[in-house]
Amino acid sequence: MNEQMDDELAVAVTRDWPEIRDNVRRICAGFGGEYWRGLEAQEAYPTEFVRALTEAGYLGALIPEAYGGVGLPLRAASAILEEIHAAGCNAGACHAQMYIMGTLLRHGSEAQKQRYLPGIADGALRLQAFGVTEPTSGTDTTRIKTRAERQGDHYVVNGQKVWTSRALHSDLMLLLARTTPLEQVQKKTDGISVFLVDMRGALGRGLEIRPLKAMINHNTTEVFFDNLRIPAENLIGEEGRGFRYILDGMNAERTLVASESLGDARWFIRKASEYACERVVFDRPIGKNQGIQFPIARAYARTEAADLMIRKAAALFQAGRPCGDAANMAKLLASEAAWEAAEACLQTYGGFGYAREYDVERKWREARLTQIAPVSTNMILAYLGEHVLGMPRSY
Repeated sequence: MNEQMDDELAVAVTRDWPEIRDNVRRICAGFGGEYWRGLEAQEAYPTEFVRALTEAGYLGALIPEAYGGVGLPLRAASAILEEIHAAGCNAGACHAQMYIMGTLLRHGSEAQKQRYLPGIADGALRLQAFGVTEPTSGTDTTRIKTRAERQGDHYVVNGQKVWTSRALHSDLMLLLARTTPLEQVQKKTDGISVFLVDMRGALGRGLEIRPLKAMINHNTTEVFFDNLRIPAENLIGEEGRGFRYILDGMNAERTLVASESLGDARWFIRKASEYACERVVFDRPIGKNQGIQFPIARAYARTEAADLMIRKAAALFQAGRPCGDAANMAKLLASEAAWEAAEACLQTYGGFGYAREYDVERKWREARLTQIAPVSTNMILAYLGEHVLGMPRSY
C-alpha cells in the first residue's frame, strides 16, 4: 500500500514524462539565445525551430495515432511547452497547433479530420492561426462583428480580426464569425459559427493579412475579410454553435500557456540564482543579501504552487471533467509567478539585465504578455468571483 502511495506521489509532484523532457531539452540546446536574438532583430519567424519540433512529432502530440499523430494526453503537451520555455526558447510561434486542432478533432466531421489532421501531424499543413479577437469587441467574444452569410454552397465572410498571431506563417485558420446577428438570437452565445479557412488560396481573393509590430517578436497580424468565399463544407459542426465548440480549446489553451509561463519562471529563477552566487559586490556574493535572495525564493514558492494547479487542470481535462476553474487559476498563478520571477531576475542582474546578450530583457518582455493574453488577469478574477465564489457580476 505504501509503495503504491509513493508511486502516486511521485507522479503527482515530480518531473513526469522524463524522456520527452530530455529530448525537448536536446532540441532546444541547438537554439540558444543568439538564435532568438537574431530572429527578433529581423522580426523573423523561427522556421528552423518549428521544423525541429514538427519532425520530433511534438506539434502533433495531441493528434490521435489514427490521424497520424502521437496521441499523447494534455499533460504531455504541457511538459513539452514547459521545457521549451525553461530552456530559454519560445513556443509562441507554434503552440497554437496543439490546442486549435482540438475543435476540429472533437467537433469536425470525419471527412474534415481525414482531410486535415494527418497533414497537420506531419507538418505538411500548419494550423497556427486562430481568428477570434476583433478591434471593437476585445475580450467580449459574443460581440464579434465578422459576418459569415450562407450563399448556396459557400459562406461569404466580411470583417476584421486583430492580434491573430502567425497568420502569415500558417496554411489554415480557425475562424470564428457570426452567422446570425447578435440582435436576432435569444442567447448571446448563439449564432456564432466556426470555420476552417484554407488561407493558401484565399490570400488576395478576399483575405488580406498585415503584420502588426509589437513589443515582442510574436509574429502577430491584423486580418481583413472582404467577401471571402469559404466552402460550406468547411463549417465545423453545426451552424450557430461555434462558441461552445471553442470553449474546450480555450481550457486547453490556458493550461498550455500556463505551462509556458511555468517554464519561463523556472528559467528566470535558475538564471537569477546562478548569477546571485557568481556576482561579487563589496567582497561578497550578492545572493547573501536578503534583498536579492528573498524575491527569488518567493518566486520559486509561487512557481511550485502554480505547477500543482497546472497538473490539476490537465488531469481534469484529460478525464473529461469540467476544468474551466482549474485552467483559469493555472493560467493566473503561472503568469503571475513568471512575472514575479522575471522582476526578481532583472533586479538581480541590475544593469546587465538590460543587456541583450544575457536574454533576461527579452524573456522579461515575453513574460509580461501572459498577464494579458490569451485572457487577462482581471477577466480571470472576474470569472472566479462570479462563477466560482457566487458574487455579483462585476462588469
